[in-house]
Amino acid sequence: MILTGLDISVFALYIVVVLGLGILAASRVVTTKRDYFLAGDRVPWWMIGGSIVASNISSHHFVGVMGLAYTIGFAAMTVEWGAILIGFNALLWVFLPFYLRNGFYTMPEFLERRFSTAARTAFAALILFTYLFVEISAVLVLGALAIHSLFGISVIWSIIALAVLTGVYTITGGLRAVIWTEMLQLGVLLAGGIILSLVTIDRVGGLSGVMATSDEWKLFLPASDKAFPWTMFLGGVTSISIFYCAANQFIVQRVLAAKDEWHARMGVVFTDYLKFFMPMIILVPGLMARKLFPDLERGDLAFPTLVANLLPPGLVGLVLAGLIAAIMSHISGALNSCTTIATIDFYLPYINPKASEKTAVRFGKLTGVFLLLMGIVWAQLLVEHTEKPMFLYLFDAYGYFAPGIATMFLLGILWKRTTNAGALAAGLLTIPLSIVLQVLLPDWAGLNRATIVFWSCMATAVVVSLFTTPRPEAEIRHLIWNKESLKLPPDQREKMRGLKNPVFWWALVTAALILLYIRYA
Repeated sequence: MILTGLDISVFALYIVVVLGLGILAASRVVTTKRDYFLAGDRVPWWMIGGSIVASNISSHHFVGVMGLAYTIGFAAMTVEWGAILIGFNALLWVFLPFYLRNGFYTMPEFLERRFSTAARTAFAALILFTYLFVEISAVLVLGALAIHSLFGISVIWSIIALAVLTGVYTITGGLRAVIWTEMLQLGVLLAGGIILSLVTIDRVGGLSGVMATSDEWKLFLPASDKAFPWTMFLGGVTSISIFYCAANQFIVQRVLAAKDEWHARMGVVFTDYLKFFMPMIILVPGLMARKLFPDLERGDLAFPTLVANLLPPGLVGLVLAGLIAAIMSHISGALNSCTTIATIDFYLPYINPKASEKTAVRFGKLTGVFLLLMGIVWAQLLVEHTEKPMFLYLFDAYGYFAPGIATMFLLGILWKRTTNAGALAAGLLTIPLSIVLQVLLPDWAGLNRATIVFWSCMATAVVVSLFTTPRPEAEIRHLIWNKESLKLPPDQREKMRGLKNPVFWWALVTAALILLYIRYA
């Protein structure tokens, strides 16, 4: 694709502004772990919600989910909407109070407090590998493929450029730099997505052209479908959504950095609204691309094809800036989460327990450099050896470990009888059982496999817990869910009145979502 001078100028301006903002935020004095890893606990609700969505939405949405919509249709919508109904509801109403009131830095800390050091360490190691081999690498691949198809730049150099640009401010500035740049990136990616959606709708004949395809808008596909069978909702999507939204350092770290619990709750509700509308600007272009370009070699080419063929000069640069914004925000979030877990859950407990605040922050920065280099290497291997659509690669990968993690967190917080042995049994079972099912039933959809693994992990944890000794109730009372945890702390309950009540705004978006599920199910 030949870019005009205007496109290049728009794109270059975005790169300069985001790097400048990131470096400016990174220049703030960072002297403590809470400053570096949790932005000093000073993040307001609108930045929490915006940051969560900016870090979540990435190339695997613009390229992967849009490609999925091109391939399987409206059912791809369930990826985003299911996260609201399952994952973020679990975070908002079950886990959030316990994370904040205990002052946790990381999700593994919850498992140690509830079960044991072994549970914390096992989970932390698993998460680090996940972020490295799934989150960072897959996003680099999708972004690099889009850049390569548009500009002809080699995939490996595209991967390196994306990694370096993001690493400059993420590693030096910590979570504060990540969140400030993510707010800018959210605006750019929303602008780019809306423009591409409007242009695509206009090209198919306006809203009437879109509605002409409504007979194909099916949220659920047959149980025999190899990508998105409806049976995935029986456990596979549930476990992945609870892991990703409620037990995932990558997402929850922004909530941990909230000014107070009211800001944390409102931030999650704001996330629901952004996630509710986000598919409209990502899936609609993918659905309409099926009408405009029915013969694409693979669905992942829908985004670059629409950009190359539909957008006029200037808007191409803005939409591409939106794509790069999504990629950079996702990588920066994952990288910051990796450095937090590596420092808090490994370096301080096992390597240097007496490390000063400054030493801990320095270790986090060095770890970020190492992980980014490893991500580049693995991304290149994915390009060479993976033919599966990248979004399905992500979901399949989550399906290997999410069932065990979701079991540990759900039973840990909801059932006081859950023991350390039961939790560890579930965590240790998830990957081996997933591999066995993959070998024995290779034609099964990954999400059906995850459903079986999830309920197997739940059953194993329950049985083992019943035959082992639980911790005394007095030691874990403050970590077990009860209806009192739904209330804000006494000093913040004034904020629950009228339009400031998170329940009011949560009820509105949840009701709208349920109505849409009923309409298109």
